[in-house]
Amino acid sequence: MTTESQQSADATKPPVRRGGGDPAERGRTTIADGVVEKIAGLAAREVPGVHAMGSGFARTLGAMRERVPGGRSGTATRGVKAEVGEVQTALDLEIVVEYGVAIAELARDVRENVISAVERMTGLEVVEVNIAVSDVKLPDEADEEAEPEPRIH
Repeated sequence: MTTESQQSADATKPPVRRGGGDPAERGRTTIADGVVEKIAGLAAREVPGVHAMGSGFARTLGAMRERVPGGRSGTATRGVKAEVGEVQTALDLEIVVEYGVAIAELARDVRENVISAVERMTGLEVVEVNIAVSDVKLPDEADEEAEPEPRIH
């Protein structure tokens, strides 16, 4: 039978760890470039003033590929390129901005949102986020992302 003093002494002992060392160091985690690209693409799209990701040509090509049966959906990664190392990542983003938006402020907001999301979700250090503005969406322009009107009714 254990006494009360033995129970309190047992409660103060650290739990025994089998295998020794920190469990976080017992293996390796790798994160694919595509995972970081998806996170960054979604985070960039969340920022008001970002109309789309990628150049007009890339968006058109991507839309055609998505309509092909079995075509892979590249919407989340369109306009994003990541280089992922063991502990760091660097990102290149290509965005289309809404007309009237202050581009320098928008780029800062996109960087902040992307860095925050990628670092929080992956644990990688984001060393740089390069942003290329490839187009401006004018108020009277038809939306290239919208489905085209069918020719036959």
